Amino acid sequence: MKNIKNYNLEDLKQELVSIGEKTYRAEQIFKWIYVDKVNTFEEMTNLSLDLRKKLEENYTLCNFNIIKKQESVDGTKKYLFDVLDGNAIETVLMEYNSWKTICVSSQIGCRMGCKFCASTGIPFIRNLTSGEIVEQILAVEQDIQDKVSNIVFMGIGEPLDNYDNVIKAIKIINNPKGLNIGARHISVSTSGLVPRIYDLANENIQCTLSISLHATNDEKRSSMMPVNNLYNVKELMKACKDYIKITNKRISFEYALAKDNNDNLEDAKELVNLLKGMLCHVNLIPINKIENGKYIKSSNENIIKFRDYLNEHGIVATIRRELGSDIDAACGQLRRKSLE
Repeated sequence: MKNIKNYNLEDLKQELVSIGEKTYRAEQIFKWIYVDKVNTFEEMTNLSLDLRKKLEENYTLCNFNIIKKQESVDGTKKYLFDVLDGNAIETVLMEYNSWKTICVSSQIGCRMGCKFCASTGIPFIRNLTSGEIVEQILAVEQDIQDKVSNIVFMGIGEPLDNYDNVIKAIKIINNPKGLNIGARHISVSTSGLVPRIYDLANENIQCTLSISLHATNDEKRSSMMPVNNLYNVKELMKACKDYIKITNKRISFEYALAKDNNDNLEDAKELVNLLKGMLCHVNLIPINKIENGKYIKSSNENIIKFRDYLNEHGIVATIRRELGSDIDAACGQLRRKSLE
């Protein structure tokens, strides 16, 4: 059966026409799913009995089951969801002040092979559909009985490697008749798939682009991120500058600091030279320890020195708060432990 959450509003209108229904029914169904958040077609009481039966026989609402939920000492929650085909993914809810941010996965497994990321240990199985991406948000909201405010595509998988489904999911999330989360509250992270950065620039979506940079030269970056062998630092920087020119939006660069690898002042100087003049922000991430990982977290002293050097030389830099590390829910730690 077809997952009805895979359709954005315009596609759902066309789908309903194809089964002999009026287009306005799509808006009614959208409201039931994303505003009223029902779990069955039977609950869509302003639809005719015939239409509800038709939906029941041909479509699924793809409601995820929670296999496991863990809560950190800092309140971060990590969900292991059954995606209903024998596979599972992890999704994280982070709360800070009044903000509730969900980190969603976009793939089951990952093809990028970044050496500091636990997802590297998961064989790539498939892309998540747009409906499966959106369902992570709905399932978390149902569990906490509250709305979330921010979405970050920083879970398992490379979002731009699943480009079409991620864009469709963003349009559902952003739609005022859908989840109605503003595009400026949606962040998409990429390890540096250059052609897709250009595609995203031309989408005219106001979401934030985050680039996983982590090193300033090809030798060091390729040793950490094999994607650099396809699209090197020079190509990536050109794409980023073009993205800023096309969208007039600031890019966030993620830089995970690893002891004796990329965390000294020489690295900071190279980073300043690389980003000078760009409309950007640097998010410094204390690298998280993963099983069989070779990188060790930089010292707090080095992290602060690195940040201060960037700020003193005109590059806005902040240190990301560490949330959920005690339950392996922090940056780079997501995988599918209970299924291994």
